[in-house]
Amino acid sequence: MDLFEHQAKELFAEYGVPVPSGKVAHTVDEARAIAAEFAAAGQPRVVVKAQVKTGGRGKAGGVRLADGPDDAAAKADQILGMDIKGHTVHKVLVEEASDIAQEYYLSFLLDRAGRQFMSICSVQGGMEIEEVAHSNPDAVARVAIDPLTGVDLAAATAIMRAGRLPEQAIAGAAELATRLWAVFTDEDATLVEVNPMILTADGRVVALDGKVTLDDNAAFRQEHDRFADPGSADPLEARAKAKHLNYVKLDGSVGIIGNGAGLVMSTLDVVAYAGEEFGGVRPANFLDIGGGASAEVMANGLDIVLSDPSVRSVLVNVFGGITSCDAVANGIVAAIGMLTERGEQVRRPIVVRLDGNNAEQGRQILSEAQIPVVEQVGTMDDAARRAAELASLAATGA
Repeated sequence: MDLFEHQAKELFAEYGVPVPSGKVAHTVDEARAIAAEFAAAGQPRVVVKAQVKTGGRGKAGGVRLADGPDDAAAKADQILGMDIKGHTVHKVLVEEASDIAQEYYLSFLLDRAGRQFMSICSVQGGMEIEEVAHSNPDAVARVAIDPLTGVDLAAATAIMRAGRLPEQAIAGAAELATRLWAVFTDEDATLVEVNPMILTADGRVVALDGKVTLDDNAAFRQEHDRFADPGSADPLEARAKAKHLNYVKLDGSVGIIGNGAGLVMSTLDVVAYAGEEFGGVRPANFLDIGGGASAEVMANGLDIVLSDPSVRSVLVNVFGGITSCDAVANGIVAAIGMLTERGEQVRRPIVVRLDGNNAEQGRQILSEAQIPVVEQVGTMDDAARRAAELASLAATGA
C-alpha cells in the first residue's frame, strides 16, 4: 500500500523524524483557513502540494508557493481537480514554507533483485533519483544493510558520508536516518523515501517530502487501516479483495483464472505471446483462486472476471494437485449454474485447460455438462491461443 505524502509525514512524525508543519485541505476554503492559521502564527508563506500517489507533481504544477491565505486559496483552486499522470487531485497539503539551503536524497528499500535491504543516499536531492543515477552515477551511494545489525548512528553516518553530504549536514541527517530506519522496520515497509531531505538555513535537517510503501503481506500484524484509501482502489480489485481473491486488474481482453501464483503468471506470459498473432490481444487480469477451487470460489472468480467489460473471453488454466481436476470441473459447472440463478447469464466464451490430478475425470464432467460457452483445450499453449483468438473475434464482432 502506497501512502499519500501527508500520511507518510504523519508516520515520520510519530518516530521523531523532523517534518514541516501542515494540514490537509479538501476544498479551497479549507486551504484558506489553514493558511490563515499559519499567518496568525507569523508564517504567512506556505506551500500548497497536490496529494496524489505518483511522482512528478512539481513538474506538473502540483506544488506551488503561496503568500498569505488568499493566495493559498487561489493556488489550491488551481491544483484541486488537476490530473497528474492519470491521478485526479482531491486534496492538497498546506504546509509551512521552508528556508532551503541544500537538498539531498535518502531512502531505505527492499532490493528484491539483490535479496537484501538497501539504503540509497545522494547529495543531489530534489529530482528523481533515476535521473541523478543516469547523469551522475558517482553522486548516488547504494549501501547494503545487514538486517541483523540494522542502522545505528554509526551506520547512518557512514551512509551519509557515502552519499557525499557536506559535513554540516552529517549529524542531523544521520539522526534522521536512524529514525527513518525505525519506520522502515517497525511498520513493515518495503520503501521509505525522503526527497528532498533538506538542510535549512539555520542548520536543521528536515524531511521535506515523504514516500512510503507498506507491505500488505504484513497487514495482519500492523494497524494500517487508518491509511486505507478505498476511493483510489480499482472497483474490481476492491470487490475481489472483499471475497478474499488474489486479483489484479490489467489492461487486456482475456480474463485469466488459475490456481497458484506461478501458474497464473506463466499463463499471463503465454496469453500475451499467443495474442501477438491476433493484433496484440493481452491478459485482462491476474486471478489466483488458490488450492481450493470450490464452487463458491470459482463463482466469485468468474463473477469478478466477467464483471470487467473489457473481457471478451476467459481462460481457466488449472493444474490439479492437492485439489483434483474433477473438483475444479464440478466447481466450474456449479459456478456457471450459480451465476445463471443470480440472473447473470454467462455469454462470453470460457476456455478450460485441465491437467494433473484426476484431469480425465474433470474433462468428462465438463463434457457431460454440455455448457455452450465452455470449450476444453488440451494444452496450455493451445488454450492460450484459442482464448486470444476468441477475444479477437469478439472484438471484431465475428
